[in-house]
Amino acid sequence: MNAAQRPTHAPLAERLRPHVLGEVIGQQHLLGEGMALRLAFESGQPHSCILWGPPGVGKTTIARLMADAFDAQFITISAVLGGVKDIREAVERAEAAQGGLQARRTIVFVDEVHRFNKSQQDAFLPHVESGLFTFIGATTENPSFEVNSALLSRAAVYVLQPLTEDDLRQLVLRARGIGAVPAIEKAAEDRLIAYADGDARRLLNTLETLAVAAGREQRGEVTDAWLLKVLGERMRRYDKGGEQFYDTISALHKSVRGSDPDAALYWFVRMLDGGADPRYLARRLIRMASEDIGLADPRALRLALDAAEVYERLGSPEGELALAECVVYLAVAPKSNAVYKAFNEARAFVRKDGSRPVPLHLRNAPTQLMKELDYGKGYRYAHDEAGGFATGERYLPDGMPDPGFYRPVERGLEIRIADKLKELRRLNDKNF
Repeated sequence: MNAAQRPTHAPLAERLRPHVLGEVIGQQHLLGEGMALRLAFESGQPHSCILWGPPGVGKTTIARLMADAFDAQFITISAVLGGVKDIREAVERAEAAQGGLQARRTIVFVDEVHRFNKSQQDAFLPHVESGLFTFIGATTENPSFEVNSALLSRAAVYVLQPLTEDDLRQLVLRARGIGAVPAIEKAAEDRLIAYADGDARRLLNTLETLAVAAGREQRGEVTDAWLLKVLGERMRRYDKGGEQFYDTISALHKSVRGSDPDAALYWFVRMLDGGADPRYLARRLIRMASEDIGLADPRALRLALDAAEVYERLGSPEGELALAECVVYLAVAPKSNAVYKAFNEARAFVRKDGSRPVPLHLRNAPTQLMKELDYGKGYRYAHDEAGGFATGERYLPDGMPDPGFYRPVERGLEIRIADKLKELRRLNDKNF
């Protein structure tokens, strides 16, 4: 049964749900030719796995398709609503399917598996180990934190990504192709794609709402102005992917760089209020810690990574406080882009320069022949030298002048780094 033949009273998300692997939109890093999940489908042998990714990216769809591919009984358990009783019933159904006249495999799909506690997760272990059923868990949370290590060790983890803009446009096209929604003005489609933010379910539910409203008003086209009227202020303010979105993230970045914590917090909250994905903001904060603070305060990068991890564990709104703490810390931290500039200069140099050979004294010599060819000969082991520094030793290719890529600034820890480098250069000059 194709999408057009499915009952029109079914939700749009269900009407457009893929029934064969080739209909799946997105996740080509897993489902493309030669990719991990595609190979699993083609192997003829299902295996237990965890599907980790944000909402609306196809976790349930992939699990159902796996059951279809292996002609397996498909049992769904919601960890939000279910418990040990549901697990026990699933075991009984799996045993019945396995012992029937026409023995069938069983796939038990647990949605939001991170909501199950340790004892509930442990209840699956003996049956996964015995092969009674194949376990597939879906989670929006990091399984390293939320899934028991014993269960995690018995399941492959596949990371699903938010759908791209092109993926979401394909969904709109399919919805229009089955007559589920009227024509959509380009500006309105752009706004819908931005609002969906990689979530197919959010996009399809919004399209369904618009279709109903358009039907009542007998509208033949969804315009941007009408879209804003129907869906309200939140849709009006949300502009991810548009000029306002990038202007706002630019203002946040520049406020952090300019050491203004109040302005940085303001733009951070503006982005949250406008519907920006906190995970996107966490990635940008990590970038700021590397680009604008660097070695002036190396703790900034660790704090940014910790804030991102806290958000993954707590989600919204609790995890947003950790990101706000990071914003303030980055804003007040000493600033240096010395490493950022050094990296870009080194990359530009290597791109233009030839592939200079590694000097013999720096080469590894794991075989006797290499030793006879003087690989590693004359290398001075720094730990055996006074102060742990081999004065006068050269580590650049022969004939290459010192490029001076890294130039510490006179702020934060880089003041001490500059002093250290100055002293090492003095020792080198003294040696010559």
